[in-house]
Amino acid sequence: MLPTMETLLTQSAHTMLGAVTKNDTIRGAALKVAERRVHDQVLKKNPDKRPLKAQEDRFFAIRNLLYAINRALSCKTLSPQVRKKVLDGLVGHVMLGDNEARRAFTEKYGQRPPAFIALSPEQKCNLKCVGCYAASSPKTTAHLDYEVVDRILTEKRELWGSYFTVITGGESLLWRSNGKGILDLFKDHSDNYFLMYTNGTLINEKVAETMAELGNVTPAISVEGFEAETDKRRGKGVHKRILKAFENLRRVGVPFGISVTATRENAEILLSDEMVDYYFHEQGASYCWIFQYMPIGRSYTLDLMVTPEQRLELWHREQVLLREKGLFIADFWNSGPCSSGCISGGRPGGYLYINWHGTVSPCAFFPYSVHNIVEVYKQGGDLNTILFSPFFESIRKWQRGYGYGKPCPHVGNQIIPCPMRDHHRLAHGIVQKFGARPVDEEARQALEDPDYFRGMCQYDRGVERLTNPIWESEYLGNGKGEIGEAEKETEAKLAEVSA
Repeated sequence: MLPTMETLLTQSAHTMLGAVTKNDTIRGAALKVAERRVHDQVLKKNPDKRPLKAQEDRFFAIRNLLYAINRALSCKTLSPQVRKKVLDGLVGHVMLGDNEARRAFTEKYGQRPPAFIALSPEQKCNLKCVGCYAASSPKTTAHLDYEVVDRILTEKRELWGSYFTVITGGESLLWRSNGKGILDLFKDHSDNYFLMYTNGTLINEKVAETMAELGNVTPAISVEGFEAETDKRRGKGVHKRILKAFENLRRVGVPFGISVTATRENAEILLSDEMVDYYFHEQGASYCWIFQYMPIGRSYTLDLMVTPEQRLELWHREQVLLREKGLFIADFWNSGPCSSGCISGGRPGGYLYINWHGTVSPCAFFPYSVHNIVEVYKQGGDLNTILFSPFFESIRKWQRGYGYGKPCPHVGNQIIPCPMRDHHRLAHGIVQKFGARPVDEEARQALEDPDYFRGMCQYDRGVERLTNPIWESEYLGNGKGEIGEAEKETEAKLAEVSA
């Protein structure tokens, strides 16, 4: 079976867990052992004979995540409850999560369950950002009832053994239902670890203190670059409010990261040395998620997408940061080799997405659906009803055909892993074949717009033309089991560290 990111994290985290104490020396030694074990499993054993450079990408991503956890645990101001939840929740339940429910699901269905759900309980937002995928604003009112969200989280734990949840929006800190909000959800599901995407402007001292007391959430705060770029897209004064949120979180010891949207306008600065130093080293971010702008949602336009040439430059820069800087920076498109391609549609170890109406989609950027969780519940179904629907099965069938779980010669170009963005003709065909409904008016317009279809397909061809030579020469070129140059460099670095 393919050694997934989830499995490899489990193996390496086992090594760290017994030695993760306040003693930096002991934890540092354990980290080196964990790094070596991941290296040996991913690169030396590589039982499924995946492309070696893809395995190198995977190794560095796992290593950098371990580094990020270690840096967080090294923080002298880390909240005691945060420390406990990082160990018990993130490491214990999520990374060491070989639990009975997962084993039962695998035995029954012959495949591993999804690892998590991405959930947007609230569409409303206090900002009105240009090109928002959710078309959120202060005037939108759609939201899920607390009881529905509570059931979703309970069910994914019981059916899938899932203890990780991604919260997005809208702005989830505005969510209110039956007298409860998002912080109440974190408290009621204290065995879950939450990654919460937020604009950060509502993280005042009290909210930060509550997060520190709960311990089971890390906020990923949205920025677009520095102050000028962030305020241009998000509104005047927003960046200063974000810096105040950083300060509030640092003070109480809550680890946080940043979430950036790469557009045609900011692609050149997003991963510059100046920006990386500013957010990671000056402001104390633990990680960075990169979302390349998708032409969906409010006032969608293909003109904001990074060009194929910009996307290639981002990939080159991400490779440097991945391998040389030890920072956890993941791009949901360019980092496809790390995850063996697209992880949406309920793929084993992957996820599916539920929005404020209860509409269930393969992911937030694939805005078409055949099921609504509220209606499924009314009809006596559950999350598995949606997971094994023909619509979701078709996406997973494409993922397998494209190369998920296959050895090197049969793996498609995973630098372009996304069916909606990188293989739009395919996604368009799946939507039409299964009668998937647009989740909003903008998605309907895009589906019916021939210029949109042509533009997306043209973009796909441009990115494919630039990245296929890299995939074929650097990834498939050393796929017969030989140790490539990057692997030799990795061996040398690890030997130096061990010495």
